[in-house]
Amino acid sequence: MSTTSTNLRAVRALPWGALGLIALAAASAPVFALGLRSLGAAWSTPEYSHGPVIPLISLYLFARELHRAPPATARPARRWPGLAVLALGFAIAGFGNLAQIADIVTYGLIVWVMGVVLLSMGWDAGRRHWKPVLHLIFMLPLPQILYWKLTIFLQFVSSNLGVALVRLADIPVYLEGNVIDLGVFKLQVAEACSGLRYLFPILSFSYLFGILYRGPFWHKAVLFAMAAPLTVLLNALRIGVVAILVNAYGIGQAEGFLHVFEGWAIFGAAIATLSLAAIMLQRLTPDPLPLPEALDLDYRRFAPEARRVLSLAPSRMLLAAIGLALLASTALTSLPGLRTELPHRLSFADFPGRIDDWNGERRPLDPETEAVLGASDYLNTVYADRAREHAVNLFVAWYADQSNGEGIHSPDVCLPAGGWEVSAFAPHRLALPGRAAFTVNRAIISKGLSRSLVYYWFDERGVPMTSDWRAKLSVILDGAMRGRTDGALVRYVTPIARDEEIEGADARLTRFIASSLPRLDAYIPD
Repeated sequence: MSTTSTNLRAVRALPWGALGLIALAAASAPVFALGLRSLGAAWSTPEYSHGPVIPLISLYLFARELHRAPPATARPARRWPGLAVLALGFAIAGFGNLAQIADIVTYGLIVWVMGVVLLSMGWDAGRRHWKPVLHLIFMLPLPQILYWKLTIFLQFVSSNLGVALVRLADIPVYLEGNVIDLGVFKLQVAEACSGLRYLFPILSFSYLFGILYRGPFWHKAVLFAMAAPLTVLLNALRIGVVAILVNAYGIGQAEGFLHVFEGWAIFGAAIATLSLAAIMLQRLTPDPLPLPEALDLDYRRFAPEARRVLSLAPSRMLLAAIGLALLASTALTSLPGLRTELPHRLSFADFPGRIDDWNGERRPLDPETEAVLGASDYLNTVYADRAREHAVNLFVAWYADQSNGEGIHSPDVCLPAGGWEVSAFAPHRLALPGRAAFTVNRAIISKGLSRSLVYYWFDERGVPMTSDWRAKLSVILDGAMRGRTDGALVRYVTPIARDEEIEGADARLTRFIASSLPRLDAYIPD
């Protein structure tokens, strides 16, 4: 009898709630596998190398809030909202898996985490812990289209502010796009120098700073809002200082250990600036606190809070959540792959070098540009009309898959980075013989005294589009519905002679497009 009682007590002592959460995580893992692999790949890059630290900080914030929460006196009520949020997370991740867009899967993972919190603690207690879950967004990589737009913008702002600092030092300098020309030396403000790799850690730190800060809400808002402009200003300072050092001591000042050290100096300066701002904000309060007291850095007794997981009570909702996770994982793994075989296409290596009376000269991209482009196949050829002494550059970048970070870089982002000033940018209706009229982007670009006319569009599986955002949305939808995410950028550029009217350049591009576009059909599948 005593042995039987002991065994019963041992069975009852098992942490069934905690074991249920482990089972829920294991059952959900296949749904989020694509996103987790994507996170691992992103965290191996310099821009997102801070990623693994973010979940640890979120755990710290959660334990800190749990320590201050009143002890539970009864089983949590209203767990069903947690089940609903879990289902939403599975739905988002499932769509991401169908479209093979890993970013969407990771967004679903954040929603799933919030659902687990609500399921474990009930609605009344769990909803108070949204801040640690929200902090997890800082571990996610930006969508590529937003990444490049933000990178180019930060490059532009940082380059101009850095050059302004160099001029304050009375050093002759010229800025062309993102190239700082010091005469003897030229510095390329590359994507890695845009400040983006500092922005995410500093945003995360300022978010943490705002949570831990003891003060009015508007103080917290100010501290968080400071992060982005602070990053840009400090990065511009870094670029300016590097340019001044290069001008004085040579190009070695822009390379090696010093370059890395300057990056760490930016992060340290940002933390110091935020701390100084917190002190100044405290001075505005009736009873100012010293910084150590203004920041609520309570790190004690987290081990007892962690042991609360062992006391979680099992529930029917938890069992329902495990069943839902198994159902979602089974459905995902049993569905046949939606990836369809791409239609046959010819390689651009076989594209004709002569089109009617136009003779072409191929111009391969340099390795660095080709790596940034990331295209599966591309064509870059200048066609000259010898009879009329005019030229047209035909550039096409084709991507077999735009779902895993690779994707089209819009010219309206890349051209300013190359020093081109874009003017007269507008949609243009293009009517060609034997083809339905369609809309393209039309722009006049200039650099110094040179001007050119540009037509470009995105060919997304036979549909011409002018918006890069619409093109990206079509990739997501077609990836989920048709199993295809291929697409291309098509761009035509012709110089505008000094004595030439714009209408003449328009007529030239239209004439060459009418001759070349039917030939492109075999290289860009519908």
